[in-house]
Amino acid sequence: MTYLDLTLFPLIGDPEAAPGYVLLDEALERHLVHITEVSAGGRVPELAFENSSDETVLLVDGDELVGAKQNRVVNLSILVAGGKKLVIPVSCVEQGRWVYRSAEFQAAHRALFARARARKAQSVSDSLRSRGERRANQSQVWADVADKAYACRVESETLAMSDIYVESAAQLDDYVRAFRVLPGQRGAVVAIGGKVIGLELFNCPTAFSRYLEKLVRAYALDAIETPALEPRVPSATDAQAFLDLVWATHAERFPALGEGEDIRLNGAGLAGGALAAGGRLVHLAAFVAP
Repeated sequence: MTYLDLTLFPLIGDPEAAPGYVLLDEALERHLVHITEVSAGGRVPELAFENSSDETVLLVDGDELVGAKQNRVVNLSILVAGGKKLVIPVSCVEQGRWVYRSAEFQAAHRALFARARARKAQSVSDSLRSRGERRANQSQVWADVADKAYACRVESETLAMSDIYVESAAQLDDYVRAFRVLPGQRGAVVAIGGKVIGLELFNCPTAFSRYLEKLVRAYALDAIETPALEPRVPSATDAQAFLDLVWATHAERFPALGEGEDIRLNGAGLAGGALAAGGRLVHLAAFVAP
């Protein structure tokens, strides 16, 4: 499926597979979880996460959280069992605010745009490998948000990524309307301007169908920077070549913060990571290295 310069190649799997978890946005809306600053003073790279339900919750790499002292995005995918409390690693996407707007964070229904997400994934992998931490390069994240605001001609008092999405909503809505989920689809290989740049894969169609709009908006925010007069569509062979590269790339495994294990991609030309639990892949995000 293609709209203007954005193409999604569907990845099809078992249509009967069940997720075994609730996605973060739904969990927040149902008040199953509570996310706050780690203390009254707060710390930029960490938030306190409490799952007060008996359901397992999946936080997807790049999910945005709004409120508290400043808006953040999740640094990597985390699976949190019912009744558990964690300190989760995050990055700030609102450089100009450090005052409370709410006691708890709310769902934004947005994700970090793809180009910045790729850089974040790379720095998180480097941090995990070298220091055993899941930190992103915060200065780079701020720079990416500032560059995006400039490219989209958006002025924001607090340099908030959310303002870029709001100001670009009409264009992004057109992209969202152009894409739909196919039966059994649980992921997509994504291309912009005729070049494959990323991959998103979930363990089941239900999760992907709920995530698709967020995915499209995140990639479309990059696509609208350089609109093409005519769509440039890569071939299915290009998509398969990227898939083959991902599957062949060396992966490093680490115990996860929540359930399962973190898998970080460590290959030439790739950035990204995955979460596996119970002997199955839960979520994978891979990008052409920036």
